[in-house]
Amino acid sequence: MTDEGQPLLEMRNIGKSFAGVRALDGVSLKLQAGKVLALLGENGAGKSTLINVLSGVFPSYEGEIFIDGQLVHLNSPSAAQSLGVSTIHQELNLVPDMSVEDNIWLGRERARGGWLRKGDTSEAAAKLLERVGLEISPRRLVRACRLAEQQLVEVAKALSLDARILIMDEPTSALADSEVQRLFKVVASLTEQGIGVIYISHRLEELDEVADTVLVMRDGNEIGERTIGQVTREELIRMMVGRPVSEYNARPGERSTLADEPRLRVDNLSLRGDARVARAELRDVSLTVAPGEILGLAGLMGAGRSEVLLSIFGAYPGSMMSGTVVSDGTPFTHRSPQAAIKRGIALVAEDRKDQSLVLDESVRFNSTLAALRHYAAGPWVLPGRERAATAEQVENLDTKTPSIDTPVKDLSGGNQQKVVLAKWLLTSPGLILLDEPTRGIDVGAKAEIHALVARLAEQGVSFLVVSSELPELLAMSDRILVICEGAVSAEFDAADATQERVLTAAMPSSHAESTREKVAA
Repeated sequence: MTDEGQPLLEMRNIGKSFAGVRALDGVSLKLQAGKVLALLGENGAGKSTLINVLSGVFPSYEGEIFIDGQLVHLNSPSAAQSLGVSTIHQELNLVPDMSVEDNIWLGRERARGGWLRKGDTSEAAAKLLERVGLEISPRRLVRACRLAEQQLVEVAKALSLDARILIMDEPTSALADSEVQRLFKVVASLTEQGIGVIYISHRLEELDEVADTVLVMRDGNEIGERTIGQVTREELIRMMVGRPVSEYNARPGERSTLADEPRLRVDNLSLRGDARVARAELRDVSLTVAPGEILGLAGLMGAGRSEVLLSIFGAYPGSMMSGTVVSDGTPFTHRSPQAAIKRGIALVAEDRKDQSLVLDESVRFNSTLAALRHYAAGPWVLPGRERAATAEQVENLDTKTPSIDTPVKDLSGGNQQKVVLAKWLLTSPGLILLDEPTRGIDVGAKAEIHALVARLAEQGVSFLVVSSELPELLAMSDRILVICEGAVSAEFDAADATQERVLTAAMPSSHAESTREKVAA
């Protein structure tokens, strides 16, 4: 570590155990005022535990914490906030049906004589929004804000607490590239004001733009600190996982062709209706997926990528959808999730915590949930059969869990995603709809999921994959279909697709509707 004078924050030999399991073992870090420290590590490395210690979530911990050279005791979130520590979690902590200004001042409402001072509240909120470069009305409902805007509302809320140490946990995991750049400008502005930032991300390509130094953790230990610009991505990956690993495993062997009868054919799929139900409309989307083919869906946030998957799965009311879906040669009418599962269609949803898992239930409960009829006799679940099926999936997917009875909420993000995959694999699907399959998980777990998808495709399982990470999509897919403003704007064979061509096709045009570019072989 370089000596830059007294650090804004210093954590010395921090340790923490849970039920005899060592989560942190003597971890130390330093954060200078006006600097960004990136905190890296696989899921389960101890990053969240370390941040929770700093945020005052755990009233007891080993080691010492100094702010401005003074020893402090962070035994509650309020104690941490009073000392200028503020955390923006990956799952944003906002109330959707309240206004931006009310979210910023929630619990600290400006009042006089028992009456809210709405004028003062709006004026103060507007100044905070200006500091983060967000040009929206403070009285807009959070529900009406895009995700990138909600991120900046969280930053404004942190500034309202006079934050001097800002922790950002995976802030760009759900943002488009243009929104990421906007967030980076805000971070740069905050550091110019002397705020120190701890930045947690699995996107290694971001570090050169946003971070000054990087601290790598593994298995609850501090592996090492490096200066950005003096360390390679390959070295960081080796430090994180303890071995060299490819972030994106291209599918081995021969690529699939469309010579076979399609596993899925979609003709003129349209989605219209209530914006509260679907975030985007679809206009005459047509596509085919062959047995064993991996078809990637690219596009900007809000273009309609997820809506394509949800429409095929039957997640929307029939009154909102039109067009035809044919699976394995048979028209799929009266679509619903239950009907989709019976037809061998599985959906790994974008938000695993809200849409794919029952977090308080066990690995076993979640793994067999979609295929429970196979492990029951009448109304009774057969525990032995259920446990055997779960144990087999845990072994096959190398899921890290103390037991199959462990609550899913206690697992890392990568292992939670493996439980989601296990749930659908037990239904023996022929088509898997994957929406952001590696969002918020580490490079090691990413490589394992890529290898699993490739292996299943070689066995004849078809995939329709949405990912905001273009390198991932290009490496995994046989073909790329680009969605722009709810319509197909281009199609590329894997050999011809580049990030530049895909992004160009994804950009909305001021001209008439784009002509579909057919480049597939």
